[in-house]
Parts: sequence; structure tokens; C-alpha cells
Amino acid sequence: AFHRQPPLLSLAQPGALASPCRSPMPQPTIFVAATRQHVGKTTVSLALMSGLQKRFNKVGFLKPVGQQHLPVRDESGNQLRVDKDVQVMKEYFKLDHVPYSAMSPVIIPSGYTARYIDGEVSNEAQCAAIRRAHETISSGSDVVLAEGTGHVGVGSVVEVSNARAAAMMGAEVVLVANGGIGKAFDELEMNRMMFAHEGVRVRGVVLNKVRPDKVEYVQSKMGRLLEQRWGVPLLGVVPELSYLSKPTLAELEKALDGDLLAGHRCRSLHYGVENSFLVTTGLRRFLRRAFEQRSPSEWRRPLFVTHVTRDDLLLGYLAQHQRLMTAQGGAVDGPRDWAGAMVLSTGASKGFPDKEAFPDDTEPLTYLTQMAKDSNAPVLITRYGTLDALHIIESYTAKHSIHDTARVSAAVAHYEPNIDFDALLQG
Repeated sequence: AFHRQPPLLSLAQPGALASPCRSPMPQPTIFVAATRQHVGKTTVSLALMSGLQKRFNKVGFLKPVGQQHLPVRDESGNQLRVDKDVQVMKEYFKLDHVPYSAMSPVIIPSGYTARYIDGEVSNEAQCAAIRRAHETISSGSDVVLAEGTGHVGVGSVVEVSNARAAAMMGAEVVLVANGGIGKAFDELEMNRMMFAHEGVRVRGVVLNKVRPDKVEYVQSKMGRLLEQRWGVPLLGVVPELSYLSKPTLAELEKALDGDLLAGHRCRSLHYGVENSFLVTTGLRRFLRRAFEQRSPSEWRRPLFVTHVTRDDLLLGYLAQHQRLMTAQGGAVDGPRDWAGAMVLSTGASKGFPDKEAFPDDTEPLTYLTQMAKDSNAPVLITRYGTLDALHIIESYTAKHSIHDTARVSAAVAHYEPNIDFDALLQG
């Protein structure tokens, strides 16, 4: 039989349920984990941080095991590398009491796994780094928020899975899954068992990206299921917000290994992959479908992908861009402003490569390039073929960055009200 867990995160019981595998825990620690990659773990962590800061004086943060990392300057001006999510948390929430040096104790770059297998990296050193980092952050915080990486089993090959990292810190888990019931619960159960194996308790569940018309239904059914099977609360059901999955033009420029010829003011604008199109038609049909059959205010940020040799399409796009900019006074970031962009491919698709390259196939005509610059139209050049470029755009998963605080703020505003903090902290 399953019974409701006691309020382990209550401030009256810090450090409860310590075990031999765990460090002393002077302050409660919440570990955010997910059933798989790209389900919104970081977004939930942002909302939790915002809510916890409203309830505690000092909230600490760390990502015990990270994979994608970047350079930062610490409080003394020294350069070090931390997980990319660490930078967002520290800078956005102004975690001045938390040193960068303790926020990302284990980073797994390319080649790390081979070095671990060859004995060049020891498990003892990894565990010591995580415990030391957690103790440092905990000593200066009232509560600690930790974020996992990927699904619960990620890191197992080097013996620091999410489950083991949570156990080392004596943490309790908020488990995040994509919305639904059957598939969601199956994934939750599989990941919960890894935590159970390490003696870690799941404190509650957040279901993410739920269809708005299914929120109440999912809340009722999954809430009852979790109570009956696990004895834990459903902490939140978050309706899907498409804006959060839209990459900025700057992110697409990087993903496409591209170069923005003009329209640099559009770099921070968000473009939905559902509005990305491979243009293969003639000019007349392109103009009719893209500009005559759709209102610019309704189809604000289309992304047209075509080959750089389609001079006719580029010229037509530039003419329409100039017309629309004149009509809306040159603005691109208003709620109804049009800011469509064009991606020009210079390469051939992988499935049908060129036997030889021709210089004329790798750049637009000089006068068209100058037109793009003169009109400040967002035109992006990429070395990929058209099909490959479209695939990269459609499969791209937007991530939070300190350089895109608009998305971070929108995520917090959307997620935080949908999480039951009373249930999380008091049980």
C-alpha cells in the first residue's frame, strides 16, 4: 500500500531522512528531474526559483551534472565554465550569495566518458565535488534548488545519474513529464523507480505542455492516479504556450551555421517553426500564397527557405518587405507588425550532393545583397541545402538564455501560477 508522504520539505524538518549515502543537509533541497530531454525541466525550475524567492530569503541553485557549458567570469573576475542553465539562474534571479564555482561541480564534455572508463576521472572525485558544492551553497541559503540533466538515468555511464546526484544531496524530487495520462504515467513510473533504487523520494509531479482544453481532465485523472499509486500530489498542470518553443532569429542563425546579411534588428524576434516554409514554386504563386492570401498581421513572422539561386523569389520578398515596412512605419516588434525573414541555402542537400561547386551558386546577386542591406530585410545565408536547412529549423528546440530575458520572463509568468507551492512545501 502507498501512503501520503510526510511534509519532508517543511522548514520544521530540515535535513530529515538523511542516509549514509547522503551529505549532511542543513537546508532542504528540491531536485527537479524529467522523464526525458526537452520536456521543460529548466522552465519548471525557473518558475520554482521565482516562487521560492517569494517565500524564502535566500534560495540557492546548482546543477550537479551538466553537459552543455559555456564560459563565465566568477566574482573575482576569473574565467570558468558552467552549465548554460546555471548562468540563466544566477544572472536572471541575481543569486549574488551563490558562487559560480559551486554551481556546476561536474561537467561532462565530449570525451569525458572515455576518460572515465579509462580511469582518468574517478568516481570519488565526482562525488566529492557534488557534495562540496552542495554544502557550500546550502550553508548560505534557506533552501536549495537543484536541476538535473536529461532523463533520470543520464550520467549513469559515469556513475553520477540524476538519481545518484539527488541521493548525494539528500534531495527530494519534483518530477516533470509532458502532458497526458497513459504515456506520461508510464514514463513517470520508469523514472521514479531509478530514484527509489537510490533511496530518493519523489515529492510531486508537474505535467507540462498540456493541451489547454485538456487541463482540467488531466488534472483530475492524473491527480487521482498519483495519489492512489504513489501517495504524492500533482503539483501542477501547465497548459502549452507555443511562444516558449519559438527560437529567435539569432538562435536559428547559430543552428544553421549561418550569416545574417541584413535585418540584424530582428535577431531577438521569435519565429515559430510552424511558420517555416520551403518555397519551391514560381514567383507569382509565392507572392499570392505568402502575401495575398494571408493578412500580414495574422501571419506576422513567416520564415521562407529557398535556394540562393532563386533570384526571383528573393527580389519578390524584398519588394514585399519594403512595402510592408513602409505601411507599418518601419517597426518590427509590435504586436501586429510583420517581420518575415528569408533563409537562402548555398549548399546541396545531403541526399543529392553536387559533384562540383560553382561560385555563382553560393551567394546572391550583388545588387540583391545591396537591396537587402539598404532595406534592412532579414536575409540569412546558410551553407546547408534547402531540405537540410528546413529540417534543422523544424527540429530545433529553443532553450533559455540570459540573452533572451523576454522568453525567461514569459516562462515564469506562465508557469509559476500553475504550480501549487503549498503542496510542494507543506505536503
